[in-house]
Amino acid sequence: MQDTKTHVYFMPGMAASHSIFEFIKLPEEKFQMHFLDWFVPEKGQSLESYAKEMLQRIEHVNPILLGVSLGGILVQEMAKHLSVKKIIIVSSVKLKSELPRRMLFARYTQVHKLLPTGLVNNVELLAKYAFGETVVKRLELYEKYLSIRDKRYIDWCIDQMVNWNQTKYPANLVHIHGNKDAVFPIANINDCKVLKNGTHTMIIHRAKWFNEHLPTIILD
Repeated sequence: MQDTKTHVYFMPGMAASHSIFEFIKLPEEKFQMHFLDWFVPEKGQSLESYAKEMLQRIEHVNPILLGVSLGGILVQEMAKHLSVKKIIIVSSVKLKSELPRRMLFARYTQVHKLLPTGLVNNVELLAKYAFGETVVKRLELYEKYLSIRDKRYIDWCIDQMVNWNQTKYPANLVHIHGNKDAVFPIANINDCKVLKNGTHTMIIHRAKWFNEHLPTIILD
């Protein structure tokens, strides 16, 4: 029997598990949802090598790749080695010029290597890195979503993001961004679908909007 469904692979943001997508629902008669999770990279592993390793988990031809934050950067790297129907990035960047000034500053000064990433078991600090929010009120919530507490992984993620060099993005990319994003300020972002009052964690808190609009965005 011919597979008529559109296969959508979801990649969470830095340190987060795929449970951030728990409220995302797509019509089952048209779509099949698949979830990817981060693994700890090998020492010195490049982003390209990591993306190729993640591709081994893609089981369908010409899928949709959807990535959040650093996951959005990763799915763009994956799509350089795989034919995909569409790339959707959420709360992310598609060019190095869209990175915030503090990250570009870190690229040249290497100041990001001085960050206290050894404190990754401090959920509050990890949430600030991953979600750009101070999360005292939502600590239990974020403990549930943040799955990787490995220092080498966090160091690697920050380094890959700071040093990402993409200067062109493909025509089949759709960028969805919140105008209240504290990690990647909208002022640096061009050519995106703007979600009013959307924050860096809008994939969780604005799931209703995504459920209403993603089917059209995917099939458009």
